[in-house]
Amino acid sequence: MNPLTGLYGAGIALRNTLFDRGVLPALRLDRPVISVGNLSAGGSGKTPFVIALGELLKERDIRFDVLSRGYRRKTRGVLVVDPQGSAADFGDEPVLIARRLGVPVIVGESRYQAGQLAEQKFQTELHLLDDGFQHRSLTRDFEIVLLAPGDLEDRLLPSGRLREPLSSLQRADAIVLPQDLTAGHPALREKPVWRMTREIEITGIHLKNVLREGTAFAVPLAPPRSGGFSPGVPPSPIVFCGIARPQPFFAQVRAAGVSPAAEIAFRDHHAYDTNDIRRLVAIRRESGADGFLTTEKDAINLGPLRADLEPLAVATLKLTLDRPADLVDTILARIAERKPRS
Repeated sequence: MNPLTGLYGAGIALRNTLFDRGVLPALRLDRPVISVGNLSAGGSGKTPFVIALGELLKERDIRFDVLSRGYRRKTRGVLVVDPQGSAADFGDEPVLIARRLGVPVIVGESRYQAGQLAEQKFQTELHLLDDGFQHRSLTRDFEIVLLAPGDLEDRLLPSGRLREPLSSLQRADAIVLPQDLTAGHPALREKPVWRMTREIEITGIHLKNVLREGTAFAVPLAPPRSGGFSPGVPPSPIVFCGIARPQPFFAQVRAAGVSPAAEIAFRDHHAYDTNDIRRLVAIRRESGADGFLTTEKDAINLGPLRADLEPLAVATLKLTLDRPADLVDTILARIAERKPRS
């Protein structure tokens, strides 16, 4: 085990103790806060879950916003996300959430200040806090924690991927597990558990010859077929991504019936440049691939460079919850019956 793991764990334990005892303060917004977070460093499906939960809230006609840090953006301060904006300005995941949900998404180093702006500018009834489990400086009313495969057997950073120990799950109000992860672990005892399944829809796109604020617009060629992909998808593409856990994505692509000519993984939230494009084009030429395929998040990170990767297909991750109405009812009931806690 990496000797730094012990120091990291001690630091996390001290920080949580200071928040638990009120030594470190947690600020409270006027509107309720639902936090969506995880234990591990990426790959648990937070962003698709926020989108799925947001769609459920929209079905109930609940006005809400999404608060996010805007990881790896090059700007600072509190900003309202432009759905057609760039990852450099707002972060890839906030842009994706804004496009998919069509609700206000606000990024800021201080989620409290972001929430204040949302309450001043929009008629919001509640806030969804993206990646909020470790952001304890903001009081939340309901805490949802997503677990990724392997989390229950993993170690703390840097030996493993865990940002917090399993004992931190005691702060959770609801836990969401992948379909194939057992709920019998002692850390999950007496916690309400929901299951999620993740599928991808692969759609071929072409690019309009239009640029707006540096962003190329992508237009689907045809809707995806049930459980598969649309007719515009190249059957043997270069599959590439810059996400936390690329191997499950590659496996999903193959399961959808695509035969990758090559699979290339970049680091999570990768900001693509012209050198990356040259590399991908060269690999396509050498392999005889008939196009490219990437994730929806990577398509945002590509920006106008997408125009150099035609034909390009994009995989959209769809998340389905068991008992979705029950989850929303549980959240709303909890918000109504108790005061927020840090």
